[in-house]
Amino acid sequence: MGSLIQSVDWLAIAPPTVTAVVALAVLVADLFLPEGRKPLLGWFSVAGLLLAGVSLLPLLDGDRSTFCLTGTSAGRHACSYAADDFTLVIQLLVLGGALLTALLSMSAVRDEELPEGEFWFLLLSSAAGAALLPASRDLATLVVALEVASLPAFALVGLRRGDRRSSEAALKFFLSSVTATAVTLLGVSFVYAATGTLHLTEIAARLGDVDPRFDTLVQTGVALTLVGFAFKTAAVPFHFWVPDTYVGAPLPVAAYLSVIGKAVGFTGLILVAVVAFPAYSGVWGPALAVLAAVTMTAGNVAALRQRPERAHSAVRLLAWSSVGQAGYLLVPIAAAGYADDPAHAIGSTVAYALMYAAVNLGAFAVAALVARTSPQNRITDYRGLYARRPLAALALGFFLLCLAGLPPGVIGLFAKVTVFTVAVDAGLGWLAVVMALNVVIALYYYLQWTAVLFRPAEAAEGAEVAAGEPAHVRIPMPLAAAIALTAVAGIALSGAPQLVLRFASGALL
Repeated sequence: MGSLIQSVDWLAIAPPTVTAVVALAVLVADLFLPEGRKPLLGWFSVAGLLLAGVSLLPLLDGDRSTFCLTGTSAGRHACSYAADDFTLVIQLLVLGGALLTALLSMSAVRDEELPEGEFWFLLLSSAAGAALLPASRDLATLVVALEVASLPAFALVGLRRGDRRSSEAALKFFLSSVTATAVTLLGVSFVYAATGTLHLTEIAARLGDVDPRFDTLVQTGVALTLVGFAFKTAAVPFHFWVPDTYVGAPLPVAAYLSVIGKAVGFTGLILVAVVAFPAYSGVWGPALAVLAAVTMTAGNVAALRQRPERAHSAVRLLAWSSVGQAGYLLVPIAAAGYADDPAHAIGSTVAYALMYAAVNLGAFAVAALVARTSPQNRITDYRGLYARRPLAALALGFFLLCLAGLPPGVIGLFAKVTVFTVAVDAGLGWLAVVMALNVVIALYYYLQWTAVLFRPAEAAEGAEVAAGEPAHVRIPMPLAAAIALTAVAGIALSGAPQLVLRFASGALL
């Protein structure tokens, strides 16, 4: 019996554990704090996320794992939880993104009169699930982490009480995610029936020698599992919930979904495709390549068609832009199915995700600033922003140029060139051409929005709202900190882009 008793490596599981414990502490504290002291919950949440981020530092000295099988052919590698380089990079992205979201949310929670205790508990709970997911090395833990990250997000989207648009957004998000979960669970059960294991490395070892009678079952299981994760990444045709959900959700929650929600989906897709199903790379490689091409094209064309004067057009453009960016993120994962060195291809996706997280959160932070005086958040409301708030306008211009892949947004250009190179090296020349065309399409709407920032406000339709903004209105300190931190991160990454790829390339396998 002694061999069945395992000691838990508490240091390895610290990042998601700390986040979950802080979430519970916030929920309990909310019961006892008087109404006037509720803002303390936000600062407590920020401190908790900082502590969870600091807990990553002791893990940098080497791979750690826990909850392992004993007496298997895979030895210690058949573990349910692994804190390797890939895990740490994604956990850094998740916890950093959640921290910036928390800063964005400080003023939004008060302004929109959201229930503070519930908001912070749900945000931290979702972040805990998102931090657990990259460390998951068996399908059961993977699905549980996915749901812990997703379920609180439904409630966050619909947290505006009495708001019809918010309720509709939450319902669409909920229905799409529940469908994705059902499909994923069906696929997982088929894979388990055919291989007799849930551990990713064990599945990879056994898929090469499956009983011929189970061939159809395992192929269906692999396909359904991948389709389930495609829902989570907002890949076309599983993207229909994105624009309405982003518009209906509180703006910090939309920012969270655009970065952390996407990171969760892509991390899960990488783990099941590259780690568990390498034997079927000849199937999922071409499928993901087609999915990448369709997703980036649909997202960019829809973003191109957004009318600047339409209500919430700025958030809708960011939503469709995030669908297009999901297409770019899929390219290296597809290339991993063809590449001799899948780790390098996956490193490109991780590097791109780090760039995208910093600049997209920055764009949402400036959008949250503009929404304080222009609740409709139209692109035309940004006209003359440079005259009113020069630093915010310069920051948003920089973020948009990074997303477009133009200097001075060097990190955006570097990330796109890296993904393009991976596609060419893998023999996916046609996908590289599709990507190049999409980058050109995206240039138009990113540059159009950037140009609006520097035009005189008086000439804009509806400028009376924007031009009427008092110049002396103070920006809430947490919101200003979020804009400053994302700008500094974008500039730092642009100054040394090769470090991002070097940091990310050793992240898996």
